[in-house]
Parts: sequence; C-alpha cells; structure tokens
Amino acid sequence: MTLKKIIISGGGTGGHIFPAIAIADALQQRWPDVDVLFVGASNRMEMQKVPAVGYRIKGLWVSGLQRRLTVKNLLFPVKLMVSLVQSLIVLLQFKPDVAIGTGGFASGPLLFVATLKNMPSLIQEQNSFPGITNKFLANRVNAICVAYPKMDRFFPKSKVLFTGNPIRKNLTVASDPAQSKINFGFDPSAPVLLVLGGSLGAKRINELLQDKALFIKESNYQILWQCGELYYSQYQLYSNGSNIRVVDFIKDMGQAYAAADIIISRAGALAVSELCVVGKPVIFIPSPNVAEDHQTKNAQSLVDAGAAMMIKEKDLATQFEPSFHQLISDVELQNTLRLNMKKLAKTDAAERIVDAIEKLVNL
Repeated sequence: MTLKKIIISGGGTGGHIFPAIAIADALQQRWPDVDVLFVGASNRMEMQKVPAVGYRIKGLWVSGLQRRLTVKNLLFPVKLMVSLVQSLIVLLQFKPDVAIGTGGFASGPLLFVATLKNMPSLIQEQNSFPGITNKFLANRVNAICVAYPKMDRFFPKSKVLFTGNPIRKNLTVASDPAQSKINFGFDPSAPVLLVLGGSLGAKRINELLQDKALFIKESNYQILWQCGELYYSQYQLYSNGSNIRVVDFIKDMGQAYAAADIIISRAGALAVSELCVVGKPVIFIPSPNVAEDHQTKNAQSLVDAGAAMMIKEKDLATQFEPSFHQLISDVELQNTLRLNMKKLAKTDAAERIVDAIEKLVNL
C-alpha cells in the first residue's frame, strides 16, 4: 500500500520535534507524494520549527500538567477536553492512513482520539525512561519504536521495536580533524575539548567551564565551548583567540565533532543518539531538572554499556578533575569508549521507523 496521508503529533521540546521531522523526511523520501500534517501545541516551539522546514502544522489548545500546584493546572481539564475535540476535527478532515506520536503532551490528545477511531497508530520513544504521554498511550497504539534496549520493562513486549532515534539527516562528521581544528582557529597538533550544553545553554556546565578552564588548559587541551544563546554575553569574554573559543551556537556540527577529541555534553535523547554516531569519548553531565530525571537514565544506559562516562551535577566539584584526568591520560579507555559508542549507533533509525509504519498499514 502506498501511503497517502500521515499525521504526526509531538512537541513541546526539540527532543520531540526533531525526531518527528526526521520521520517525516524519511516518509517523503520513500513516498514523494505523501501528504504529511503535523499537530502540536499552539503556543510551543513546534509552531515555528515545523513550518521552517516546509511542513504544515495545526495547533491544539493543550498544555502539560504542572508537577506543582499552580493556577495553570486549573485550566488543564478544560484544555484537555478542547484539545480532544480539536483532534477529532483534524482527524475527520484530514483522514490520515496512520497516526504517529513522538511524545510530549502535544501528542496525547491526537493519538488518543486516533486509537478511539481504530486508526493504525505508532509512537516513538526517544528516552531510556518513557514520558507520561507515551506510557499512557502504550496499551492503545499498535507499535512502539524505541531507542534503548529492555524497554519492555515499560511497554508491552509484543509492540516494542528497537529502531534507535532518528537524527538529523545532514549530520556528517568532517573527514579531516586537523583541518577542522584549524577552521576553528586551533592548533591542529593539540587535542580539543568540545563542550555542549544545548542551543540555549546549560547554566551548571558553563559555571564548570568558568571554574575549570585553567585546569583544562594546563592539561594541554584547547576548548571549543558552546555556551548557548542565553549565556553568550556572560561568557564570551573567555574567548582568547588561541586555546579557548566561546560561541553561542555551532552551526556546522560536523566540523565541531571532527575537531573534538573529548566531548562534554548534556544527555538529552537526541544528543546521546547523535554522539553514538559520532563515536568520540564523552563525559555526560545530565540535567537533573527534567521529567523523571530521564537524562541521567539515558547517560546511565551508555555507562552500563561501557560507552561513556557520567558525572552528576551534584558531584562535579569533587569528581570532574579526577574523571577528566583519567580519561585524557588513558588511551585504552578512550579507544574502548569509542568502540562501544559506535556499537550503539543507529544511523538508519528513521528508515527503520518508516519500515514499521509501512508494515503496520499493510497488516
């Protein structure tokens, strides 16, 4: 069967939006004439990110339930009912062949109504610990694509498909590390530490670099530090034109990954999946300020596989220097992390998910 119409719902954060876009791109690559419609939360970032890459999106009046008592929670039942009605209208008008959810509260109402109508449905879970929405939908949908092993702890085993996380299709690590270092203004003969805290930045990681820059330089490492848009004015003064380069955002990540010898990063699901493909030694510093502490669980799964190191924020003061020194001084450890990281890479995750969608619709 040739798919004609696909509806994809998910959002709230880039971790839910960008996998959805990667799946849509893979669907269009297989079926160039397929009509893809996105559904998201009307006041969240998907309303800008999705149209920016050429897809249509409809917004629902929906928001998540706050974990603490707030006035916003009083509106939650009303928003939920309205979003369910909006979802029904969208589905009746668009008449998709299949409904796909990538998590976040934006996908809940749409996928719930789709399953009420017995529409073929699939969800994609990016994290090693699933979010509330996907756990709620698990028993209703037909298939669940996951990025980590042993996810049948949370989902019905018969529905789980180990596909990996879809990553940006244009991620290509440059082939010449020395030239990549030169392109960033570094000495090509000295190692580089790449520091990533996300596009907006990570406050605690920036504070760590501020405190430990001298220690890192004394270890003969140059630093490529993406501090984030929110913190650039505060930290740009640490750029010294030679061995420290502070930027708000790195557009050409392929060059940055090639230049890096060691990487420090948050442990969001997409960052983890991308770094597995890159295959460089990584120290993860997971954010503790996310739902269900899922970044720590993401990083721990790689630590358990012997593919990465992890330091929790609360332990940075005592563990960073010994951990960093251990990593940079142990070549065998670096090689082991590279090898095990590469074993976890799934470069064809989006295509695997499209295979699952095709099989689902052809049942």
